[in-house]
Amino acid sequence: MEKTPKQTGIKAREAAVRTLMAVTLKGRPFDSSLDDITRAANLDARDRAFVFNLVMLCLRRLGSLKALLGTLVERGLPRNATWTEAALVTGLAQILLMRTADHAAVNETVAMVKALEGKERGFAGLVNAVLRRATRERDSLSAILDAAPERDLPDWLANSWAAAYGTGTMQAIARSLGTTPPLDITVKNPARRADWAERLEAEVMPTGSLRRSFADVVLLDGYETGDWWVQDMAAAIPATLLGNIEGQHVLDLCAAPGGKTLQLAAMGATVTAVDRSDKRLKRLDANLDRTTLDAKVIVADAATFVPKTPVNHILLDAPCSATGTLRRNPDLLWQKRSEDVEKLAALQARILAHAFSLLPKGGTLVYCVCSLEPAEGRDQIAAFLARESAAERLPIRADELGGLDALVTKDGDMLCLPSVMADKGGMDGFFAARLTRR
Repeated sequence: MEKTPKQTGIKAREAAVRTLMAVTLKGRPFDSSLDDITRAANLDARDRAFVFNLVMLCLRRLGSLKALLGTLVERGLPRNATWTEAALVTGLAQILLMRTADHAAVNETVAMVKALEGKERGFAGLVNAVLRRATRERDSLSAILDAAPERDLPDWLANSWAAAYGTGTMQAIARSLGTTPPLDITVKNPARRADWAERLEAEVMPTGSLRRSFADVVLLDGYETGDWWVQDMAAAIPATLLGNIEGQHVLDLCAAPGGKTLQLAAMGATVTAVDRSDKRLKRLDANLDRTTLDAKVIVADAATFVPKTPVNHILLDAPCSATGTLRRNPDLLWQKRSEDVEKLAALQARILAHAFSLLPKGGTLVYCVCSLEPAEGRDQIAAFLARESAAERLPIRADELGGLDALVTKDGDMLCLPSVMADKGGMDGFFAARLTRR
């Protein structure tokens, strides 16, 4: 029997609730949860896109949505009413943050709760009352929802950023994480940047990346022919800090998924790309094939790998907490812990020390992390320079960053905050430092 649109809407909302609970309660990765749950529900591409957008929005604004829900349900929900809470969060997100029709958001969410097995179906009336109130009081509730952006951060992260950057900047970063990121593109041949900007209806950013509204990349002109690849504006900067590397042997450590490897190869370097994840390197191999670029790809531990031939320069994109990419990966907001930062900082120190041991005199090493935690960036480099007498910082200049003075720290490193250029779509959080051997 063919499903009616209403039945399809209920199934999509149920899939959204299941995905949200899988991520927040079970700690499962968002991508695999979404794939498994939408496939089991037999959703078409349109409904899957709805589930994707709804859950991503809920994850980005989860703290604020739960805080608002607490004001709407005065007595609170029983601790085991997990389905009801997730249903209310997704319903409020549709009404207050999406362009979903009110009647669909309310009626189909309520119908989904009514169909539950067990005691939670008894909360259908409560769900109906809360969501109908949200449709009536949309403006005032939206104001409450947006009043304190730090609610959308775990306490440990809000405290860390407030201490490092100040409360105002922490709030600005939190606010930027609640927005949908644009699509950033790196063009293989910089001489054709203006041409591809026109063809892709994109804007050329100060650092050379192209930026346009989000789209299904495989459908865009130039993707299949390998003329460009997707790479956040901030992530595209570190490789350029090596300068002219044509004909030079560059070691790309912790290379997967490979955006920087593609950059280095496109810049004319002989690239050795190393990563311990065979699975993630397969994606790099596929992108090398698509772009017809060349690099030697090796599965190995960056903390111990020694190349067979000497290198001239090294790019180390160290494993990190990825707190700079939370806008694109909001599931990490509710899965990372402060202890993760401590463990990763120790690993970074070990890999950095080994990488520097491979660097020849006069060679350049760029260390970078997609993290906003000082322990993984600023403090990591300060500690390394204090330990290693042969190391010297090569200050990064604003003219190397498209003239963006705001990205250069007082120490001469690069720090991209997601709140910078917020009116233009912002960027991922990224730290980079440039070192040489005396």
